[in-house]
Amino acid sequence: MQFFGSSEISPSPPVPTASGNNAHMMYVFNRNGVCLLYREWNRPLRTLDSNQDHKLMFGLLFSLKSLTAKMDPSSVEKGNLGVPQLPGQGCSFHSFRTNTYKLSFMESPSGIKIILVTHPKASDLRESLKYIYNLYVEYVVKNPLYTPGTPIKSELFNTTLDQYVRGLG
Repeated sequence: MQFFGSSEISPSPPVPTASGNNAHMMYVFNRNGVCLLYREWNRPLRTLDSNQDHKLMFGLLFSLKSLTAKMDPSSVEKGNLGVPQLPGQGCSFHSFRTNTYKLSFMESPSGIKIILVTHPKASDLRESLKYIYNLYVEYVVKNPLYTPGTPIKSELFNTTLDQYVRGLG
């Protein structure tokens, strides 16, 4: 059974609100910070090599998760800033926006982190991220040839993801 929704991929996915020229890039990290997938659709400017880029993105997520947990007004136990938290533990964030991009984020209970960077005017992408996670479960996790923790090379997953993000699927 999948984490989000039913045991099958929905025949009518959520409308890809980050479609076409609005989606810039996507990252999938495991709980250890290993980048399992990186895709670009419309990245206007490349400034770093891919290893630096992946490390900076994972570091940003780690820092934001720590900060939101520390700032949580509903929790008496604040913990130490920078101490990792389990998925779903404490306060979390879903997205942030700058004047040039919007970063949308979701984390599964198993620690898989999906990050989608889009145009700053993109709407709430939580349902789209859940759908992408369900694609990941269906085409990657359930694949008996996939070794967990290794880069995602599934042609079917990549094709379906591209079609969805570009608004063709």
